[in-house]
Amino acid sequence: MLNQDRLTQRYVAKQPDIDRPLINEIVRLSEKHPRYGYRRICAVLRREGWEVNKKRVYRLWRQEGLQVSTPKRKKPTTGDKKNACHISPSEHPHDVWSYDFLFDQTENGSTLKILVVMDEFTRQCLCIRVSRKLNHLDVIKELQNLFGDYGVPNRIRSDNGSEFIAKHLQNSFEELGIKTAHIYPGSPWQNGYLESFNNKFRDELLKREIFTNVVEAEILIERFRKYYNEERPHSSLKYMTPSEYMKRYEKLLQTNT
Repeated sequence: MLNQDRLTQRYVAKQPDIDRPLINEIVRLSEKHPRYGYRRICAVLRREGWEVNKKRVYRLWRQEGLQVSTPKRKKPTTGDKKNACHISPSEHPHDVWSYDFLFDQTENGSTLKILVVMDEFTRQCLCIRVSRKLNHLDVIKELQNLFGDYGVPNRIRSDNGSEFIAKHLQNSFEELGIKTAHIYPGSPWQNGYLESFNNKFRDELLKREIFTNVVEAEILIERFRKYYNEERPHSSLKYMTPSEYMKRYEKLLQTNT
């Protein structure tokens, strides 16, 4: 020991890893929600009672090598924008609904057709109907159920799919005084709120699950719908859930009246 050079001796300070509990929680949430970025993880942490800011979460996020790949956005082409969601936006809850179809499949390769209906103001997903086949009569039946639960909206925004321009459907809208807002053909970004939901729905559930049958698909998809409405923080709603945003709007409305 006496013959060792003093330069070979180094004292290493033993400091407590004060960030370890937070790191463990960030890693746990990233495993639970692999498509969440650090901003949404930060919002979830705050909802769970952690007093953190985005810069700290970002530093630890990078330190642990966590990342989320972001798909490239397609550039929009020109078109008639009079029915676009940002040109004629919703002004209050249940002012404008939007609906669309998605497609997936079960384990045996059979097609699943999925109808999604959402309220554009609160971003609340009102229903997700799953079946092997759906036509305009099924759309009418599902909308009638929603009208009974939420009332009749002023407008309904959609693309120009055959189920949405069917004469029977249009006649039922006229009887109820509902205006249709069909976006320009080939311009899905004009129905941006619903397209955004569809992307998250596909990214966080449909791409991650293999459904053995329609019943299993219905259960898991309905579970996702409730989670999206009641638990998942929404960046465009200042990281409130759609349900919280709706309650806040109703409270402000009562205060002003």
